[in-house]
Amino acid sequence: MNVTAERPAVRQKARTKVLLRTPSDLRATSTAPLTATLNCVLADVIALHFKTRNFYWHMSGPHFGEYRLMLDEQQHQLDAVIGVLAERVRKLGGNTLRSIGHVARTQRIFDNDADCVEPSEMLCELCEDNKAVASRLREAHALCKAHRDIASASLIQVWLDEAERRNWFLFESGRRADTAGR
Repeated sequence: MNVTAERPAVRQKARTKVLLRTPSDLRATSTAPLTATLNCVLADVIALHFKTRNFYWHMSGPHFGEYRLMLDEQQHQLDAVIGVLAERVRKLGGNTLRSIGHVARTQRIFDNDADCVEPSEMLCELCEDNKAVASRLREAHALCKAHRDIASASLIQVWLDEAERRNWFLFESGRRADTAGR
């Protein structure tokens, strides 16, 4: 059975363009850079979420159970950020990411498509990616503050704290026993 044959044909119709711009008291000169920046952060969070899930699925080794529990918690946390962040973009009057391709074109977190990654490398890579997300959240926070977007800035503060916590746990979990305490 050919799966693609069952998909409905996509028809191009003449459509009336519907404007999705949500009214806001923020100026259009503010909402455009805010939504662009938040969409970039959203793409990074989606990429980090999928990479965390990938590493969760492919974890192995003597710390298998504890690493999987940690990564499971982290990917659920990232999943929660995705929905709220996308809704924030819409509340500001912007359009959010629409497809996997859109995410791929926007993300700044690199994918890892390797067949096998050592657990210590997984933790190190996720640690670096969470640091990068934290840095981008700080940049987004500064922009939100400059444009008086208090609601986004407030959410970003929480997400920044969560990114720093993920980074901390990954760093400590990935340290070798002989370097602990240094």
